[in-house]
Amino acid sequence: MKPLHLIFAVLALSPSVLAQTGSEHWVSTWAAPQQQPRPPAPRPQTAATPTPPRPQPITSFHNQTLRMIAHTSMGGRRLRIELSNAFGSAPLAIGGAHIAIRDKESAISVASDRALMFGGRATAWIPPGATEISDAVDLDVAPASDLAVSIYIPGTATADTVHALGLHTTYISKEGDATRQPLIPEATTTQSFYFLTSVDVLAPANAAAIATLGDSITDGALSTPNTDHSWPAFLARRVAANGGADIAVVNQGISGNRILRDVAGPSALARFDRDVLAPPGVKWLMILEGINDIGQGTRTDMPVIDPVNSDDLIAALKQLIERAHGHGIKVIGCTLTPYEGAAYYSEAGEQIRETVNQWIRSSGAFDAVVDFEAATRDPEHPRQFRPGFNDGDHLHPNDAGYEAMADAIDLSLFGLKTGTK
Repeated sequence: MKPLHLIFAVLALSPSVLAQTGSEHWVSTWAAPQQQPRPPAPRPQTAATPTPPRPQPITSFHNQTLRMIAHTSMGGRRLRIELSNAFGSAPLAIGGAHIAIRDKESAISVASDRALMFGGRATAWIPPGATEISDAVDLDVAPASDLAVSIYIPGTATADTVHALGLHTTYISKEGDATRQPLIPEATTTQSFYFLTSVDVLAPANAAAIATLGDSITDGALSTPNTDHSWPAFLARRVAANGGADIAVVNQGISGNRILRDVAGPSALARFDRDVLAPPGVKWLMILEGINDIGQGTRTDMPVIDPVNSDDLIAALKQLIERAHGHGIKVIGCTLTPYEGAAYYSEAGEQIRETVNQWIRSSGAFDAVVDFEAATRDPEHPRQFRPGFNDGDHLHPNDAGYEAMADAIDLSLFGLKTGTK
């Protein structure tokens, strides 16, 4: 028989324990998978058609504040953030951090501003390769809200942990701690996320997240910036409109990413634990990746140093499925979209794409399949995008193409009734 003092101790703790393990839990509502920055590829110069100089990339911060805009999928009343020093070679010092509901541009709703603490302290010190989760704060956040996350870098920090294609404007102060300021005056702007890897909300026990693992086509390349027109963002709107208030959609796409090679960020195999298994609340995984492995591994306009075949890609996809299933995550395979006319298109690559797509559709290895190829291909020229779904690079959908991809997803996969687009 347990001593009475232990029984009373358990009873005293039980409401708090239940609040975190029984009735509510953390779910990721927004994510930005991190990568090392890549130097820009050289562009050919000719006397007749000189190319304009690129803006200088941001390589470091010193005594500056970064205000980054995170667009939520699922709402909540309590939240926290995660900062990452995944690729840093030195500790990352955070001198302060705030979160607020964004008003417009760099301006915030002042009444919503909350200071973030880390283990009860206003500062954080993140070792190389590590992450830091903030203490939770109370803040009513609606679905599809823009949050402004401000972090102050008091010393010098290399911009070596980044999500390059942010597609939301990030505001960087000239100097000093502006985390409490209503707006960032005279800000330098970019469209990348630095060090910020996720925003989580405290959600009901039945709440869960859909993680979308992919490359630039999932990241949203060539969609209109500051509009949230990637296919995962369109999916989040559909989910919310069809009774999915407790389902989040987190975009884990990295532009240029591959399954088998570390090029633009770690390969999908290498980053799987960090970007799929670690985020809280993931119940479903959608995989749309492989076109960069195919294109770069079969291109004919330059020597190929990393050849690939369909067996390689299928074996890698099987690995991702097994690892997800080991954590109780349902896996949805997505067919690769057309790419004839893209810079790295080849007939050999097209045969690999068709073989992989056929395996995705027919193997039964996935818990479900979404046929993005069928949703985006031109009926008259099936190896190409449907007219109006691509703006000329023959690889990335435009806003309309991304919306068509989201509309092709059967919401019953997530326990919802398919209805409003």
